[in-house]
Amino acid sequence: MALQPKLLRVLQEQEFERLGGTRTHQVDVRLVAATHRNLVEMVKRNEFRSDLYYRLNVFPISLPPLRERREDIPALVEHFVEIYAHRMNRQIEHISQETMSALVSYQWPGNIRELQNFIERSVIFTSGNVLQPPLASLTSNAVEVQSAGAVTLEDAERDHIRKALEETRWVVAGPKGAAARLGIKRSTLYFRMQKLGISRANKDPAPA
Repeated sequence: MALQPKLLRVLQEQEFERLGGTRTHQVDVRLVAATHRNLVEMVKRNEFRSDLYYRLNVFPISLPPLRERREDIPALVEHFVEIYAHRMNRQIEHISQETMSALVSYQWPGNIRELQNFIERSVIFTSGNVLQPPLASLTSNAVEVQSAGAVTLEDAERDHIRKALEETRWVVAGPKGAAARLGIKRSTLYFRMQKLGISRANKDPAPA
């Protein structure tokens, strides 16, 4: 939060002072910002400045997860195969229809990064000119995700806050406290702890 007004000034006024300096520097920049967080909700919780949000939100582009745009998967697969085959000095000229169908059917919970890592691993496994991916690992990954059950956003937030509190020995305020580690105000952290039922005495709180 402390850095946000400084960033806003750079974007709005196109100027800044260096740390410890006295001279104002002019800049001419264009900014592309990306996030997986819900900034609108963060603005409502006073965790993100509304004026900075609207300054950044000039031309928003919403990118759906890979599982919702499966038509992109074949092109991405071919692109990554070409990159890693070149890096590893391999001659991979063909991707079977069975392989491509399996890749298109998979949910890819890790999105493009997971796909990229999987293709890199597949190129390592390949000895001929036909891609030989470890498709069985995709099946095992899907089973593990399914068996783990659904995790709500509230559960994830509760675990994240509790982890920060445990790492700071339940110190909330101060430069080494949990609030600073989470990048939120002390009052905001207290509010979230109360809403989520988090307390030192209650190690396994029931959902609020």
